[in-house]
This record gives sequence, structure tokens and C-alpha cells, in this order.
Amino acid sequence: MDIRIGNGYDVHAIAPGLPMWLGGVQIPSETGFVAHSDGDVAIHALCDALLGCLALGDIGHLFPDTSDEWKGVDSKLLLAKVVDLVRQQGYQVGNVDITIALQKPKLAPHIATMRSTLAPILGVTEDRVSVKATTTERLGFVGRCEGCEVWASALILRPLEP
Repeated sequence: MDIRIGNGYDVHAIAPGLPMWLGGVQIPSETGFVAHSDGDVAIHALCDALLGCLALGDIGHLFPDTSDEWKGVDSKLLLAKVVDLVRQQGYQVGNVDITIALQKPKLAPHIATMRSTLAPILGVTEDRVSVKATTTERLGFVGRCEGCEVWASALILRPLEP
């Protein structure tokens, strides 16, 4: 098997009155993410991890925040387009691992829904989608509820040619 690994990282500021999308799920909250798209920082980091597997740059290169085409876009659509690029290169997703750092709201009640939302887009079963959440113990910009940061790792694979 030809196996590749990629890492992604993204961060978004938090502001009142905006929707909070994480892992394709709208999280009930009085605050949300400042962004050109829907601001789903978890999917953005995941896209970057998948693109990193193939050395294809980052989502800002493919879906620039200066383009009206991507204004307010559902990030699940961006992820589907990135997965299509992975498949066009003959690869399939093996597994992904996402870590979300957010002080509040608590994400534990939403993790199963995030996994079940992301799995079909990625073309994998839920047991191949890991989503974890943590706080920063009130330290830094995450701890002050000014933003959210997400790290993602992805493994893709394809059979070796004979």
C-alpha cells in the first residue's frame, strides 16, 4: 500500500451572534466563528490535513476567502471537494483524528454527531473518525474564549501498482 499522512491546523476568532459550526454540526451557543465561510474550523483543519497528504497546499489556496463563490459556504461541501481530489489521485481515506480546543461550550454531547456527519463525506465508517475536545484550562486566547483552534491528522492509502 502507498500510505500518506497529513496534518492540518486552523483557528478562528469567536464573536457573539454568529453560528457555531464544528465537524459539520451546528453547536448551540451564543457565540460563533468569524469567517468567510460558515467558519467550521474543524472541517477546515481536516481539509488541510487531507490536502497535506498529497502536498496540494491548503484550503485557502483552493477556496480563497477573497472569492464571493465561497462566502458563507457550508464547509461540508469544501470537505467533499477535497475528498474528491483525494479519490482522483487514486487514494481513499484510511482514518482521521481531530482535536478541538475550545473553552466553551462543552462539546462532549456533540462528538458522536460530528463523527456520524463526517464519516459518509470521507467515505469511511465512524470508527475511522476520531473527534476529541479539550479546553486550555482558561489559558491563552482559547481559554479567554476569544477563539478556537483545531489540529487534524489524516491517513490516506492506495494499492501499490504491480
